[in-house]
Amino acid sequence: MRILVVDDEKLLVKGIKFNLENEGYKVDVAYDGEEAVEIAKNGDIDLIIMDIMMPKLSGLEACMRIREFSKVPIIMLTAKGEDTDKIIGFEYGADDYITKPFNILELKARVRVLLRRSAISDQKASSTVLTSGHIKIDTERRTAQKNGENVELTAKEFDLIELLMKNPGKVYSRDNLLSIIWGYEYQGDIRTVDVHIRRLREKLEIVPAEPEKIMTKWGVGYYFKD
Repeated sequence: MRILVVDDEKLLVKGIKFNLENEGYKVDVAYDGEEAVEIAKNGDIDLIIMDIMMPKLSGLEACMRIREFSKVPIIMLTAKGEDTDKIIGFEYGADDYITKPFNILELKARVRVLLRRSAISDQKASSTVLTSGHIKIDTERRTAQKNGENVELTAKEFDLIELLMKNPGKVYSRDNLLSIIWGYEYQGDIRTVDVHIRRLREKLEIVPAEPEKIMTKWGVGYYFKD
């Protein structure tokens, strides 16, 4: 994990850097808000510890600018302890707030908590998105894209492609798909599965130079080729 420490008090930065490196973190440093924004923009930063009162660009302004392009966790440092200052910090996009002087053990504990929370959030976000070649679906937002362009799917079409993409290579018979997608009590024509597969192919396939993804296993059923 890489952490950016930002403060115009170089001795304080040195102390935080030393303690975090002893915990196994890689640490970058900056001494003003403008430098912090540039490092956050160009570097692979997992967390930022940043003072509010700094030259060139305050920590609040830097936090607001960073929020324009990144969701990296930010801990704000300040000599002020008023609740109103904390509220302002949170409104500018800070994730946590610690008042100087602080116990380094408390800071390290907050760093661990935020990094763990961020990792869980990233894992959850990535688990809702399924991508294969030119097809991308978001199972939480229930949206679909082909080559980056949004594609409108009906509820059943989305359920069908979600099931197939979550189980690549698994062949589903028409009866299986009717039971899973339409429900066991479905009394309609079994060919409705073929109709929905055809529509999915029309909406999500037909991409030059891209292999087909929704495949037919003749005499058996359908599957997704990842």
